Order: sequence, then C-alpha cells, then structure tokens
Amino acid sequence: MFSPYYAWARRRGPADPDNHCALNVALYGARARRWSMTERGRRAIARDESRLAIGPSRLAWNGRELAIDINEVTVPWPLPLRGKVRVVPTALNEIAFTLDAEGRHRWQPIAPCCRVSVDFDHPDLHWRGDGYFDLNHGDAPLERDFQSWQWSRAATRTGTVISYDTVARAGTDTSLALHVDPTGRLEQIAPLTEAPLRKTLWRVGRSARADADAPVRVVNTLEDAPFYARSHLAARLHGEDVAMMHESLSLDRFQMPIVQAMLPFRMPRR
Repeated sequence: MFSPYYAWARRRGPADPDNHCALNVALYGARARRWSMTERGRRAIARDESRLAIGPSRLAWNGRELAIDINEVTVPWPLPLRGKVRVVPTALNEIAFTLDAEGRHRWQPIAPCCRVSVDFDHPDLHWRGDGYFDLNHGDAPLERDFQSWQWSRAATRTGTVISYDTVARAGTDTSLALHVDPTGRLEQIAPLTEAPLRKTLWRVGRSARADADAPVRVVNTLEDAPFYARSHLAARLHGEDVAMMHESLSLDRFQMPIVQAMLPFRMPRR
C-alpha cells in the first residue's frame, strides 16, 4: 500500500501488485525495538486460499487461528527478526465498509476482538494479550482519493470501539464509529467528540475520538515518519478509561517526491 517501488512502477503504466509484497513487522518496547518491511517480487510469493508466503515468512489460516511465522532482517541495522505470532479471533466479521463516494476503497475489521500470543527468538520477546485484525483494499491508489485519515481502536469491557475518519480529495469525508462485541455483533454508533492532539516531530497532524468531558493524552508516539504516525493514547470512551491504539496518515505527504525518495531506507527490496 505504501511501496515506493509500486508507486514508481505505476507511473510507467499498469503494475502487478503481486510483484510488490512485504510483511511489515514492528516491535516496540524498552527491551526490543525492531522494524522490518522488506519488499519482494512475484517469484518470492506463494499463496492459496489458506496460506501466504512472502519470502522466508509465512501466514496460515486453519479456520480457527492465524499463524504468522516471521523470518526477516531489520532495518536500518541488519539484525535477525525471527518469531511466531498467533491471532485467535473470538468471532469473524464479514461486513466491509466503503470509505469513499465512488466505492473504490473498502475497509473490513475482520477480527475486531482477538487473543494474541507473540513468541520471538530474535530478539527474546514473549507477550500475551488483546489484539485486532483488519483489512483495507481497493481499486485505486489511496493518495488519489484521500488527503489523510485518522484511525483508532480500543478494547473495552464490552468489546472493541473503532473510529475511522477520512478526508477526501473530492466529495464527502467519512466518519465511521463502531462497537463490536466478542461474539462479532457489530453496531454503528454515533462518532465521539474529536479531540485535537499535538503534532508529531515530523509535524503530522493528529486527532482522536473520545468522550467530550475527558482529555485524550499521548502516552507514546510509537512510529513517527514523514507521512505516518502510530501512537499509544490514554482516553475515555463511554465513561470507561481505555488504552487506545491510533494512527494518523497524511497522503499529501506520502506522495511528495522527497518522501518517496526516503522510503527505501525503511523498505528495502529483495
């Protein structure tokens, strides 16, 4: 989705997306902070209805859980990144939401409530907790139809609350708010109050949805890039204090030539 090589190929004419695949792995924490996003061509890709291989890494779905076997090398320092992630949904959601007026872009929170286990050998890291799995797909480049978006997800006592706000280049902006319980029952709810947040070091704008009577606090900016930020927030949703995962995306920034030239340093191609 954010491949500079795919963007360059598209400028020359129709491009094969299967020739531009990557598994992005990001670990955050005091003991281990690692990043890997190596793009690989079609010859390194193998898939069927239940398995996907991208180079030496594998994803497999057995009808109950998603198993991710990771065998990558980090950037900018080349360190091994090897481990296993297991994603076990409590239920699956088959509803996809259209993000634009023309119907070219869709978003599907496939497994809004999950249990996740993480076991890495390199680095030595183990974790168990709450998780989430979604999918964006579409028929046009994101930067063609959107200026930016803000997304957040928080686990609550009754399930998951997700907010998704997009700013369109033309037509209508989208503001989605969902509550999903552990059985997969999905309910569209009224968007919460928009709270502005401080900009990142790269001056990417951020805002989050939360209760109007409580401030939203940036606990940690996990990823600070020229066009993208991933943040850990503390907020209150429907009267409950929650930890919130949040992302901000500036597609105006993404399509700038200088940003495209910087991306290969975080996303090498093999």
